[in-house]
Amino acid sequence: MGQSVSTAKLRSRRDCQQSKPKSTPLICPMQAEEAGQLEPTSIDVSLDFISDLPDECLACIFHSLSPGDRKRCSLVCRRWLVIEGQSRHRLSLNAQSDLHPRIPSIFSRFDAVMKLALKCDRRSVSIGDDALVLISERCRNLTRLKLRACRDLTDVGMSAFAKNCSGLKKLSCGSCTFGARGMNAVLDNCPALEELSVKRLRGITDGAAAEPIGPGVAAAALKTICLKELYNGQCFGPLIIGAKNLKSLKLFRCSGDWDKLFPLIVERVTGLVEIHMERIQVSDVGLAAISNCSNLEILHLVKTPECTNSGLAAVAEKCKLLRKLHIDGWKANRIGDQGLIAVAKSCPNLQELVLIGLNPTKLSLEMLASNCLNLERLALCGSDTVGDAEISCIAVKCIALKKLCIKSCPVSDHGMEALASGCPNLIKVKVKKCRGVTSEGADWLRAIRGSLAVNLDIGEQIDASASDGGVQDNGVEFPPIVAGQIGAPSIASSSAGRSTSFKFSGLLSGRSFVACTLRRLASSNGTSRS
Repeated sequence: MGQSVSTAKLRSRRDCQQSKPKSTPLICPMQAEEAGQLEPTSIDVSLDFISDLPDECLACIFHSLSPGDRKRCSLVCRRWLVIEGQSRHRLSLNAQSDLHPRIPSIFSRFDAVMKLALKCDRRSVSIGDDALVLISERCRNLTRLKLRACRDLTDVGMSAFAKNCSGLKKLSCGSCTFGARGMNAVLDNCPALEELSVKRLRGITDGAAAEPIGPGVAAAALKTICLKELYNGQCFGPLIIGAKNLKSLKLFRCSGDWDKLFPLIVERVTGLVEIHMERIQVSDVGLAAISNCSNLEILHLVKTPECTNSGLAAVAEKCKLLRKLHIDGWKANRIGDQGLIAVAKSCPNLQELVLIGLNPTKLSLEMLASNCLNLERLALCGSDTVGDAEISCIAVKCIALKKLCIKSCPVSDHGMEALASGCPNLIKVKVKKCRGVTSEGADWLRAIRGSLAVNLDIGEQIDASASDGGVQDNGVEFPPIVAGQIGAPSIASSSAGRSTSFKFSGLLSGRSFVACTLRRLASSNGTSRS
């Protein structure tokens, strides 16, 4: 069981393959005739060079393939079936109740799994405690676990799992029904836990009777905590306060007064680098406390209408390392020029700025462009004040800007004309639902700046290039510009409460390398496999 057993099995299989006798050579008369030789040249067209590969090399190739390709490779022969199963470290299973009797056979084949996802349809009956305990007994080296809609798991099952899988480093659970006792069992038995993500945990009692969660032995190792849609997310307060090495804190739609908790958090947790708050009850009081996080680099304020210019200014004045700032003002007009000017004066390292539902004017935008010389990514969405004059200002002042997104703003073709001669480093422009911008204006900009990618969506029909990468009607995205580029951002906004953020994705070239290698081996063999 585990990786040691898998390695032994792989080596024994390799030795068996190497001990097979060579095939008898066959005659190739055509090649002999072309070479002008009297005696025919003999080659062995039946040689299988892939079978001569050590099992470890074949397992390495499998690791570079997609899950679908791995499944197809496992059907080639028995050897590939064994190696694929014993070298698979990541597994995702349909966690319906009928999975239970198949667990022994599944994990006999996949005996080296370290990352496991158990997902159940919300309309189906999920696995229970017995199945989870059985899995934990066969996957004691598990480091990552994802649970989705496993509503039949209880505190008892989670407690047994935590004791068997004490090396767990990442736990993500959503729409489950176990409660505080099950969560505390994980925190008390998994000292290596670094990432915790909890969404819609139904078993947590609402109100003052809620059992506190944490800190436990895991608090010392935790780096990331993400809480989403919890009736009483503040019961995680002891865990957050006790996680002294916490770097990232994300809170989405968690009820409760967070103004009371943030002063206690920042007093104990001094190394926070990222804070993401979306639709939670927080005001300038909470922002004043957050301003004491001197190492803060990333701040998201999404639909927090009680936050004003004063709170944003307090953060900007003390958090001078700020690199990424996302603000969705929800059309509340509580944050505007005053707060943005404070950011411009105190945060020279700003690289990414997303403003949604705000009404900045040329005054604040010009100061941001002049002072934040490293600003590379800018998104202006749902603003009534960002027009051609503001875009012209950005074109003149934002020398380092690489990606620009404009959505639902009163911008016209004149603004596009300004971009033709400004922003020398600009490589991507996304314009969506700006009625004043026409397809002719976008085509003209493309013609003037041939290297500039311009995506236009006028709201009636979506341009094919703009929808590349999964753009939704309620969002805007910057897909990768150059093949192989890592760190291409995307922006998504939603009035339905979805988070607004840049998402970065890298393009891997491993599959093409593997395909090339297999083709070379196949051509050397003279045969092809389907």
